[in-house]
Amino acid sequence: MGRAEAIQRWTDSVADRLGVTVWGFLAGIAAVVAAGLGGWWALASPEVAPVEDVLPRAATAPGAPAAAEPISGPEGRIVVHVEGAVVFPGVHDLAEGSRVHDAIDAANGLTADADRSRLNLAAPLTDGQRVWVPVIGEPEPPVVGPSDPGGGSGGGSSGTLVNLNTADLAALETLPGIGPSIAAAIVRHREQHGAFSRVEALLDVPGIGEAKLEQLASLVSV
Repeated sequence: MGRAEAIQRWTDSVADRLGVTVWGFLAGIAAVVAAGLGGWWALASPEVAPVEDVLPRAATAPGAPAAAEPISGPEGRIVVHVEGAVVFPGVHDLAEGSRVHDAIDAANGLTADADRSRLNLAAPLTDGQRVWVPVIGEPEPPVVGPSDPGGGSGGGSSGTLVNLNTADLAALETLPGIGPSIAAAIVRHREQHGAFSRVEALLDVPGIGEAKLEQLASLVSV
Protein backbone atom coordinates (compact mmCIF):
# COMPACT_ATOMS: atom_id res chain seq x y z
CA MET A 1 0.00 0.00 0.00
CA GLY A 2 1.42 3.36 -1.03
CA ARG A 3 1.91 6.44 1.20
CA ALA A 4 -0.87 8.39 -0.50
CA GLU A 5 -3.34 5.52 0.01
CA ALA A 6 -2.32 5.26 3.69
CA ILE A 7 -2.86 8.97 4.22
CA GLN A 8 -6.22 8.76 2.52
CA ARG A 9 -7.35 5.88 4.76
CA TRP A 10 -6.13 7.72 7.90
CA THR A 11 -8.01 10.81 6.84
CA ASP A 12 -11.20 8.85 6.17
CA SER A 13 -10.92 7.09 9.54
CA VAL A 14 -10.44 10.34 11.51
CA ALA A 15 -13.27 12.02 9.62
CA ASP A 16 -15.59 9.12 10.41
CA ARG A 17 -14.73 9.26 14.13
CA LEU A 18 -15.33 13.04 14.20
CA GLY A 19 -18.56 12.70 12.27
CA VAL A 20 -17.49 15.07 9.48
CA THR A 21 -16.72 14.69 5.84
CA VAL A 22 -13.17 14.38 4.61
CA TRP A 23 -13.30 17.84 3.07
CA GLY A 24 -14.63 19.36 6.28
CA PHE A 25 -11.82 17.68 8.20
CA LEU A 26 -9.20 19.06 5.79
CA ALA A 27 -10.74 22.55 5.96
CA GLY A 28 -10.50 22.47 9.75
CA ILE A 29 -6.83 21.49 9.60
CA ALA A 30 -6.18 24.34 7.14
CA ALA A 31 -7.91 26.86 9.45
CA VAL A 32 -5.83 25.74 12.43
CA VAL A 33 -2.61 26.04 10.42
CA ALA A 34 -3.58 29.51 9.17
CA ALA A 35 -4.36 30.71 12.68
CA GLY A 36 -1.03 29.41 13.96
CA LEU A 37 0.92 31.15 11.18
CA GLY A 38 -0.93 34.41 11.82
CA GLY A 39 -0.09 34.32 15.51
CA TRP A 40 3.56 33.58 14.80
CA TRP A 41 3.75 36.46 12.30
CA ALA A 42 2.21 38.90 14.76
CA LEU A 43 4.71 37.95 17.47
CA ALA A 44 7.71 37.95 15.15
CA SER A 45 7.00 41.29 13.35
CA PRO A 46 8.94 44.32 14.68
CA GLU A 47 6.90 47.00 16.39
CA VAL A 48 6.09 49.83 13.98
CA ALA A 49 6.17 53.29 15.47
CA PRO A 50 3.10 55.46 14.90
CA VAL A 51 3.37 57.87 11.99
CA GLU A 52 3.20 60.89 14.26
CA ASP A 53 6.23 59.59 16.21
CA VAL A 54 8.27 59.01 13.04
CA LEU A 55 7.69 62.35 11.39
CA PRO A 56 9.69 65.23 12.91
CA ARG A 57 7.68 67.91 14.61
CA ALA A 58 8.11 71.47 13.44
CA ALA A 59 9.42 72.61 16.82
CA THR A 60 12.02 69.85 17.16
CA ALA A 61 13.02 69.03 13.58
CA PRO A 62 16.83 68.57 13.35
CA GLY A 63 18.54 71.61 11.91
CA ALA A 64 15.46 73.80 12.11
CA PRO A 65 16.54 77.36 13.02
CA ALA A 66 15.16 78.70 16.25
CA ALA A 67 12.90 81.72 16.07
CA ALA A 68 14.98 84.88 16.23
CA GLU A 69 14.65 86.82 19.45
CA PRO A 70 14.26 90.57 19.02
CA ILE A 71 17.41 92.37 19.93
CA SER A 72 17.15 95.69 21.66
CA GLY A 73 19.31 97.87 23.85
CA PRO A 74 18.73 98.47 27.55
CA GLU A 75 15.48 100.26 28.15
CA GLY A 76 15.71 103.70 29.67
CA ARG A 77 19.37 104.19 28.68
CA ILE A 78 21.18 106.32 26.07
CA VAL A 79 24.76 106.37 24.83
CA VAL A 80 26.56 109.67 24.12
CA HIS A 81 30.04 110.60 22.93
CA VAL A 82 31.73 113.22 25.11
CA GLU A 83 34.91 114.82 23.79
CA GLY A 84 36.98 117.94 24.18
CA ALA A 85 37.93 119.57 27.46
CA VAL A 86 36.79 116.81 29.84
CA VAL A 87 38.87 114.54 32.07
CA PHE A 88 37.78 111.25 30.49
CA PRO A 89 36.50 111.80 26.94
CA GLY A 90 34.81 108.89 25.22
CA VAL A 91 31.52 107.03 24.96
CA HIS A 92 29.37 107.06 28.10
CA ASP A 93 26.16 105.28 29.07
CA LEU A 94 23.55 107.53 30.71
CA ALA A 95 19.97 107.34 31.89
CA GLU A 96 17.31 108.42 29.41
CA GLY A 97 16.39 112.06 30.01
CA SER A 98 19.95 113.05 30.97
CA ARG A 99 21.29 116.50 30.17
CA VAL A 100 24.67 117.91 29.18
CA HIS A 101 25.81 118.29 32.80
CA ASP A 102 25.17 114.55 33.32
CA ALA A 103 27.39 113.70 30.35
CA ILE A 104 30.15 115.93 31.73
CA ASP A 105 29.84 114.27 35.14
CA ALA A 106 30.17 110.86 33.46
CA ALA A 107 33.38 112.10 31.84
CA ASN A 108 34.68 113.01 35.34
CA GLY A 109 34.13 116.73 34.90
CA LEU A 110 35.65 119.61 32.93
CA THR A 111 39.34 120.35 32.62
CA ALA A 112 40.73 123.64 33.90
CA ASP A 113 40.86 125.17 30.41
CA ALA A 114 37.27 124.28 29.43
CA ASP A 115 35.23 127.20 28.08
CA ARG A 116 32.20 126.96 30.38
CA SER A 117 30.59 130.06 28.89
CA ARG A 118 29.91 128.19 25.63
CA LEU A 119 28.03 125.34 27.28
CA ASN A 120 24.35 124.89 27.95
CA LEU A 121 24.52 122.45 30.83
CA ALA A 122 20.73 122.11 30.90
CA ALA A 123 20.40 120.96 27.27
CA PRO A 124 18.70 117.54 26.99
CA LEU A 125 20.57 114.63 25.40
CA THR A 126 19.46 112.01 22.89
CA ASP A 127 20.84 108.56 22.12
CA GLY A 128 23.90 108.69 19.85
CA GLN A 129 24.56 112.39 20.50
CA ARG A 130 28.03 113.96 20.47
CA VAL A 131 28.82 116.41 23.27
CA TRP A 132 31.78 118.64 22.48
CA VAL A 133 33.35 120.79 25.22
CA PRO A 134 35.61 123.51 23.76
CA VAL A 135 38.83 124.79 25.26
CA ILE A 136 38.96 128.53 25.93
CA GLY A 137 39.69 130.26 22.63
CA GLU A 138 39.25 127.08 20.58
CA PRO A 139 37.17 127.53 17.40
CA GLU A 140 34.22 125.21 17.01
CA PRO A 141 34.82 122.20 14.74
CA PRO A 142 33.38 122.16 11.22
CA VAL A 143 29.83 120.96 10.73
CA VAL A 144 29.77 117.22 10.09
CA GLY A 145 26.16 117.12 8.96
CA PRO A 146 22.77 115.96 10.17
CA SER A 147 23.98 112.34 10.48
CA ASP A 148 26.24 113.46 13.35
CA PRO A 149 23.84 115.18 15.75
CA GLY A 150 26.64 116.39 17.99
CA GLY A 151 29.00 117.68 15.34
CA GLY A 152 29.59 121.14 14.03
CA SER A 153 28.90 124.70 14.92
CA GLY A 154 25.20 124.14 15.52
CA GLY A 155 26.05 123.82 19.15
CA GLY A 156 22.71 122.35 20.19
CA SER A 157 24.30 118.99 20.93
CA SER A 158 27.60 120.33 22.21
CA GLY A 159 25.85 122.43 24.86
CA THR A 160 25.95 125.81 23.05
CA LEU A 161 22.78 127.41 21.72
CA VAL A 162 21.82 127.67 18.07
CA ASN A 163 20.87 131.22 17.13
CA LEU A 164 17.70 131.10 15.05
CA ASN A 165 18.55 134.38 13.35
CA THR A 166 22.10 133.56 12.25
CA ALA A 167 22.33 129.76 11.94
CA ASP A 168 22.64 128.32 8.46
CA LEU A 169 20.86 125.21 7.20
CA ALA A 170 23.60 122.85 8.36
CA ALA A 171 23.58 124.29 11.88
CA LEU A 172 19.79 124.10 12.13
CA GLU A 173 19.84 120.47 11.04
CA THR A 174 21.99 119.56 14.05
CA LEU A 175 18.96 120.22 16.25
CA PRO A 176 16.88 117.16 17.21
CA GLY A 177 13.89 116.62 14.93
CA ILE A 178 14.98 119.28 12.43
CA GLY A 179 15.54 117.89 8.96
CA PRO A 180 16.35 119.69 5.69
CA SER A 181 12.74 120.72 4.98
CA ILE A 182 12.08 122.28 8.42
CA ALA A 183 15.52 123.92 8.47
CA ALA A 184 14.72 125.50 5.09
CA ALA A 185 11.32 126.62 6.43
CA ILE A 186 13.01 128.37 9.37
CA VAL A 187 15.41 130.24 7.07
CA ARG A 188 12.57 131.12 4.68
CA HIS A 189 10.44 132.44 7.58
CA ARG A 190 13.12 134.82 8.84
CA GLU A 191 13.79 136.01 5.27
CA GLN A 192 10.11 136.78 4.73
CA HIS A 193 9.16 138.06 8.19
CA GLY A 194 12.44 139.30 9.64
CA ALA A 195 14.44 138.04 12.61
CA PHE A 196 12.81 135.94 15.30
CA SER A 197 12.05 138.09 18.33
CA ARG A 198 11.45 135.12 20.62
CA VAL A 199 11.90 131.36 20.53
CA GLU A 200 8.13 130.77 20.72
CA ALA A 201 7.82 132.34 17.25
CA LEU A 202 8.98 128.98 15.89
CA LEU A 203 5.32 127.94 16.12
CA ASP A 204 4.74 130.10 13.03
CA VAL A 205 7.09 127.83 11.02
CA PRO A 206 5.32 125.01 9.15
CA GLY A 207 6.20 121.64 10.65
CA ILE A 208 6.86 122.90 14.18
CA GLY A 209 4.23 122.30 16.83
CA GLU A 210 4.06 122.55 20.59
CA ALA A 211 5.86 119.24 21.17
CA LYS A 212 8.77 120.10 18.89
CA LEU A 213 9.00 123.62 20.33
CA GLU A 214 9.30 122.16 23.82
CA GLN A 215 12.10 119.92 22.58
CA LEU A 216 13.97 122.85 20.99
CA ALA A 217 13.36 125.57 23.57
CA SER A 218 16.50 124.86 25.62
CA LEU A 219 18.70 124.44 22.53
CA VAL A 220 18.06 127.66 20.59
CA SER A 221 18.31 131.40 21.12
CA VAL A 222 17.37 134.61 19.26
